[in-house]
Amino acid sequence: MSDELVFYTNPMSRGRIIRWMLEEVGQPYTTKIVNWGENKSPEYLAVNPMGKVPTIVHGGVVVTECAAIIAYLADAFPQAGLAPPPSSKLRGPYYRWLFFGAGPIEQAVSTKFLGVEPNEEQKGMVGFGSMQDVLDTLEGALKDREYLVGDSFTAADLYIASHLGWGMQFGTLEKRPVFEAYVARCTARPADKRAVEIDDALIPQPEPAE
Repeated sequence: MSDELVFYTNPMSRGRIIRWMLEEVGQPYTTKIVNWGENKSPEYLAVNPMGKVPTIVHGGVVVTECAAIIAYLADAFPQAGLAPPPSSKLRGPYYRWLFFGAGPIEQAVSTKFLGVEPNEEQKGMVGFGSMQDVLDTLEGALKDREYLVGDSFTAADLYIASHLGWGMQFGTLEKRPVFEAYVARCTARPADKRAVEIDDALIPQPEPAE
C-alpha cells in the first residue's frame, strides 16, 4: 500500500489548522483544494460523506475531524516530537487538552454563535458547562506555563492555540493576556509561518475593477 499523504482542504476553513500540523510534521504531502460546492460532489462525498474539510488520506486510510487528524499525524510521524510517548505520564494530559479543544471549546463557541446561553440548570446537561467555565479552566492551565503539557510544544498546543487565535480574532472568544501571549508564542513557530503563507496564497483574489 502506498504511503502517499493527501490533504483535502480549503484555505478559508479549519483546514488551516491541519496545514500547520502538516508543516510541523515535515513529511511530503499532496494538497487537493476543495472549492465550496465541490465538497458536496459525489467524488468528494466518497472520501468524506459529511462533505466537510479538512480530510486526509494516508496510505489509503481516511481520517476526518481536526483533532483526530492531528492525533493521527502526531502518532504516524513520532520523529516530529509532537506528542508524548504512549508510555509517558504526559500522554493523559496531552489527550485531555487536545480533546478539550474538540469538545468544550468547540461547543461553547458554537452555542455562543447561535445565541444560546445555557441557564444554571442546563449547564449540567451540556459538556462545556458555560463559556466562563471553559475560559477560566483554560486560563488556569496556561497560567505561569509556556505550554499545556510538559515543557515543550505539542500537537495539543497547536490545536488549542489555533482555536484561541481564531476566536480572539473574530470575537467569539474573549481576549485575555494569558491567551494572547500563548498564541503569540505558538504561532511564532516557523511551521505556522510557512502554513499561513501557503494558505494565504491559495485564497482566490477578486478580479481588478475595470
